[in-house]
Amino acid sequence: MKTQNTFSILIWINASRAKNNEAELFARITVNQKRANISLKRKINIDHWDKSKSRLKGNSEKARKQNQFIEQIKAKLQNIHLDLFNQKKLITAQLIKSTFLGEGENHKTLLNLIDYHSNKIKNTLAPGTVRNFEITENYVTKFLEHKRKTTDIYLNQLDYKFICDFENYLHNYWPNGHPKAMGQNTVMKHIQRFRKMVTLAYHLEWLPKDPFIRWKPTFEKTQREFLSQNELSNLETYHFPIERLERVRDLFVFSCYTGISYIDIMELSKDNVHIGIDGNKWIITKRHKTKTPVKVPLLEKSLDLLIKYENHPMTEVSGTLFPVITNEKLNLYLKEIAEAAGITKNLTFHMARHTFATTVTLTNGVPIETVSKMLGHTKIATTQIYARVIERKVSDDMNALRAILNNNKSNENNEKKAVN
Repeated sequence: MKTQNTFSILIWINASRAKNNEAELFARITVNQKRANISLKRKINIDHWDKSKSRLKGNSEKARKQNQFIEQIKAKLQNIHLDLFNQKKLITAQLIKSTFLGEGENHKTLLNLIDYHSNKIKNTLAPGTVRNFEITENYVTKFLEHKRKTTDIYLNQLDYKFICDFENYLHNYWPNGHPKAMGQNTVMKHIQRFRKMVTLAYHLEWLPKDPFIRWKPTFEKTQREFLSQNELSNLETYHFPIERLERVRDLFVFSCYTGISYIDIMELSKDNVHIGIDGNKWIITKRHKTKTPVKVPLLEKSLDLLIKYENHPMTEVSGTLFPVITNEKLNLYLKEIAEAAGITKNLTFHMARHTFATTVTLTNGVPIETVSKMLGHTKIATTQIYARVIERKVSDDMNALRAILNNNKSNENNEKKAVN
C-alpha cells in the first residue's frame, strides 16, 4: 500500500527561554512525525502571543505586520514542499529547512563549489596540479569582482555567456610581472580547469544542466622541442669543469634515456630498481603527477649513470639514486649547460622527456604504444603529440619505401629482359 507524506507547519515562540518578557519566534516543520525548527530571527512579547492561533493578538499596526510576516513564512514553506513534491524528491523536514535557509542543492554558490573542489583534490592530486587549480580559482574570483561586480554567484547563474565572458577576461588580463597577456593555450588550460569544477557540480546535482555542453576548447598547435641525436651526443660527451653542471647534465641525460620526469627522478631510490622479466634492470615507480605506474627498462647509458652515483656522498646522505637539487636551480644550470655545449634551444629539464619520446625511442622504431606505457601516459593521444614532429622518421620510412619500390621495379625490368 502506498503511503502519503504528512506535512505540517507550526509557528511558535520559545517562552521557556524568554528574556525581558520576549521570546524568539520559530517555525516548526513536521514531515512524517520528524521535526525541524527554523529560527525566524524575531522577538515576540509573550503577553501579545496567541498560542492557540499561532499569531499575535490584537489589530495594532505592529501586530498586523508581524502576522503578515508569519503568513509569508508559512506560504514560502508550503511552496518549498510543493516544489519538492513536483520534483518527486524524497521530502524530509531537514530538506525543507535547508532549502528555506538557502543551504539546499539549488542554492549552492560558485565559492561553495570552489571550496568543495579544493578540499577534494588537496590530498589526491600532485602539489603542482593543486597550485594550478588555485591560480585558476584566483582568476575566477577576480573575474567576479571586476566584471560581475560581486564576490559570488549562485551556481544556477552559470551559463554559456558566463564562460565566454570569463574566456574574454582571461585573454585581456595582464598578469603582474609577465611580459605579455596570456596566450591562447594558457587561457584554454584555465577554462579546462574551471570546467572540471563545474562538471563536478553537475555530477553532484548542484547544477540542473552543464553550461559547458556547447563549449569547445581551441588550442594552438605548438612544436614540442627536443634534442636531436647530434645535440644529445654533444651534451653527453662535453666535459664540464664545474661539478654541479656535470651533475645536472647527468640528470638530464638520465631522463633522456628513461623518460622519467624531474620530480620522479628526485624520489628514486634503490627500492625502485628491479630485475625485470627479461633479466635486466628496470626502474619501477609511479608518476608523482598522476600516480600512474611506470616501468622502464634501463639502457646501458642510464645504467652507467646509476653506477656513477651509487656511492656519491650526496646520494648516501639522501638515500636517493641521484643528488637532490631544486627544480629552479636545475633549470637555471641548464641555461649554462646549453651555452657551454653550443645548444641554441631553450633547454629545460622537461625537454629530456620529449627527447626520450622522440630521438631515443620513436625515431628508432619503438612502437608508440610502448613509448606511451613507459612515459606513464593514461591516453595514447598524449603520446601521439610527439609522433607528429618526427620528420626524420617520416623521411627514413619513405626512403626505405622508395628503395623497396625501386628494387621491385628493377626486378620487373630484369624479368622482362630475361623473357625477351
